[in-house]
Amino acid sequence: MSAPAGVFVSFEGGDGAGKSTQVRLLGEWCAALGREVVLTREPGGTTLGLTLREAVLHGDHVDARTEALLYATDRAHHVASLVRPALERGAVVITDRYLDSSVAYQGSGRDLGAEEVERLSLWAVDGLLPHVTVLLDVDPEVGRGRLTDAPDRLESAGEEFHRRTRAAFLERAAAEPGRWLVVDASAAVEEVADRVRAGVVERTGLGADAAEGTGTGVGTGVGTGVGTGVGTPSEPV
Repeated sequence: MSAPAGVFVSFEGGDGAGKSTQVRLLGEWCAALGREVVLTREPGGTTLGLTLREAVLHGDHVDARTEALLYATDRAHHVASLVRPALERGAVVITDRYLDSSVAYQGSGRDLGAEEVERLSLWAVDGLLPHVTVLLDVDPEVGRGRLTDAPDRLESAGEEFHRRTRAAFLERAAAEPGRWLVVDASAAVEEVADRVRAGVVERTGLGADAAEGTGTGVGTGVGTGVGTGVGTPSEPV
């Protein structure tokens, strides 16, 4: 029996949109289908990524262009060492943020130029795009009101920055509806999860081969890798 094809899903959206919750819920559903599931994030999906995450989110010495280059560095290593190998062995890879975040945050939010940042990001990952990109859309004021931890550098940016970022996400989704799934993130958690699952099934057919799945479970945690049980942390690569 041949291994199932890998499936790559990314979650995008503003701060407080509920991405980490929806990543976990979709991962649990995919694992119940018998698929190997890899949950990860950007930045911070690898050991190198954790170091870069600290620099870009909590350092006070990073200018906009350096920030974009650090994200591209993290993404190149993340894809080469974790994402692409997992897809090649037939896993479902679900990431909390991917290159569309760089285009929206650094390209539009930081005014570096969306096209330039997108070219850099695509070069870093050798053109790898998700099969589905889920945009959890919520008003920036509502999203930021949900945050409970001390804000990082991006979360602390002004209201206009976050509104430009949201507009950039929506513009990208409208331009590529085959890849993007826009979900109202102000709805109840389970309602959002239902819409996400329906959209992923529609775009990928995931679930149709449930009887043939050969995966082992979900890997979760900071710097997520591959695990063998829901809620079991895995070490960064």
